[in-house]
Amino acid sequence: MESYDDPEVASAADAPEVGDSAAAEAASAVGSDVGEPPVAGVLSGVGPNAEAAHQIARDKGWTDPVPFEYAELANSKDHLEWAGVAARYEWKGEYGDIGPRVPELEEQLFSGDLIARAGAKLDALNGYKVKVESASEIESVTEWVNLGLHPVMLENVRLCGYEHPTAVQSYAIPAVLANLDVIAVAQTGSGKTGAFLIPILSKLMGKARKLAAPRPNTAERFNPREDAVRAEPLVLIVCPTRELATQIFDEARRLCYRSMLRPCVAYGGAPSRQQREELQKGCDILIATPGRLLDFMAQTHVLSLRRVRYTVIDEADEMLESDWEEEFKKIMSGGDVNEDADHRYMMFSATFNKEFRKLAKQYLNENHVRLRVGRAGSSHHNVVQDIIWADQPKKMRALYDLLISMPPVRTLIFVNSKEQVDFVDDYLFNSGMPTTSIHGGRTQREREDAMRAFRTAKCPIMVATGVSARGLDVVNVLHVINYDLPSAIHGGITEYVHRIGRTARIGNEGIATSFYNDRDEGIAEDLVKILIECDQAIPEFLQQYRPEGDVLEFDDDSDKEFFDNQSNAGAEAEADHESSNADAESAAAEAEADHESSNADAESAAAQAEAEESDKVVADDAEDDKPAVPRPTITSEEEEEASTWWGPTTIVTERKKPREEAKPKDTKAGLAGSHWAPKPKPAPKDDDAFWQ
Repeated sequence: MESYDDPEVASAADAPEVGDSAAAEAASAVGSDVGEPPVAGVLSGVGPNAEAAHQIARDKGWTDPVPFEYAELANSKDHLEWAGVAARYEWKGEYGDIGPRVPELEEQLFSGDLIARAGAKLDALNGYKVKVESASEIESVTEWVNLGLHPVMLENVRLCGYEHPTAVQSYAIPAVLANLDVIAVAQTGSGKTGAFLIPILSKLMGKARKLAAPRPNTAERFNPREDAVRAEPLVLIVCPTRELATQIFDEARRLCYRSMLRPCVAYGGAPSRQQREELQKGCDILIATPGRLLDFMAQTHVLSLRRVRYTVIDEADEMLESDWEEEFKKIMSGGDVNEDADHRYMMFSATFNKEFRKLAKQYLNENHVRLRVGRAGSSHHNVVQDIIWADQPKKMRALYDLLISMPPVRTLIFVNSKEQVDFVDDYLFNSGMPTTSIHGGRTQREREDAMRAFRTAKCPIMVATGVSARGLDVVNVLHVINYDLPSAIHGGITEYVHRIGRTARIGNEGIATSFYNDRDEGIAEDLVKILIECDQAIPEFLQQYRPEGDVLEFDDDSDKEFFDNQSNAGAEAEADHESSNADAESAAAEAEADHESSNADAESAAAQAEAEESDKVVADDAEDDKPAVPRPTITSEEEEEASTWWGPTTIVTERKKPREEAKPKDTKAGLAGSHWAPKPKPAPKDDDAFWQ
């Protein structure tokens, strides 16, 4: 395991298996940020030989760094590349039930290289145990044609390249089609967005003419002064970040293709005038962040939620942070004034905290569907997790060496503060690496330009804060680096799971490398549990936090009261039936015992008293013989399991045994033990195929 706590330890760039003499020279010129005065005109931490660093980055296959002229963008009022004004299918009044194809738009929506495709290990992602609780029978459906989707939706799903539903989709889609409220918790990258968009849009496609509000014919022309209408969406999707909102909007544009449904997005930072004009053209599907949504809700001539039939909360746990609570209540109450009482609520997330459960109790129907794939808050096995020791003063050097030692791939680097984002970005950029960065302190224009450069691989390395960790889905992110591990104040292990979930999406593979030192001891215990659960190597410096016998006990903050009302569907119904039979048998046995005891008491009283009083005592005792045995708190293993089903799944419990009993395997840690580890030159031909 490489360590950066010893100044004498050679860096990864110096190692013979991943570098050469030129690499060693460049690496020594870069990152020597301890004990050296800053060079004039060069950022502190970058050595004097910047040209050599640039050259070694080119030799390793990285593209040239691209500077952004933010000053020019700031002075431009007409920025036509805002994500919220992207092209979408515009419906004409003379169309029938299905609109005609638009080849140019279809090429843009479905044929680009920026669309996520399912990976070869989708079966591994779908192999987790799925827990379903519902008062109605919910059967999983594993083929799109068997879901009863609208023909337009089936065709759009085919164009998207989705061959089969994922595990969460195979249960959530039938539940939504059955007109049920849904709360779903599944791992990152498991297809949660499609789990609510596909069934909702499919149900509305056949009813759009009847349900949608009046709108102008935007395919011909649109004059805001003459043709503007009030937006009255049928679907409201609320998410915590701007990047996630535009991402869901892109997916909605694809799935609404050739239908009357018109999606819109509203988020802060972008010009409200453009977003308002898009809403005034008509809006059936509104994806929004809380701040901008409340702004438009206050403008009653622009937006009304009275027609909303579906409210979806994506990344619900993040939405329920303390600073969102009041805004969130206003949004949820605004959706309750809709004319149609048939209003469905859905909540999706990768984690399930106490605030999330509290909200579910408040808004979801009593007969809602509770769906969980794997353990709430877990990661999955398609991510190779590598933990590297790096002392704080050596982390910059470690980061550069790591990037140089790996094949050039789209890489996402997470840090804990805005200031650190700027510093790491500048360091790597001045070291010849093609980087960009994003954080909450940037303007929306800068954020969108950075995301666009990262998605198109113009800048394949992005430095970001946790703002990008929630739901961000960028194609071919094969490497996530935690330059700073998230401390408790930055989300702890929950944030870690969200971060590494930016790679290995929908069955693809990826690597997550994390720098660890003494400052990260607070997350060590939970981190080791995640590594064991996902069958990852534990580095030597974390062995002290390994639980005895690798028995995992997760503090999931479970709330048993939330699941007091057990369902009568499927396996749960059978468990409840068996439990009820056990209760009846137990009550009958105790009643019989009470009856025998009371008879004995009567005989004893008869021997000591007169006959009349004896008869009276026996009669009084007979009246008290009614069996009234209270129901035990837990009557069966099935009921006990049902009351705590948000806890560890069988994936964890099956591995509750000492590691020495497991099948012996390679003990190399992290990258050294993975098939993605850097290989000695010359590398096999197949080694780089995956990274391309």
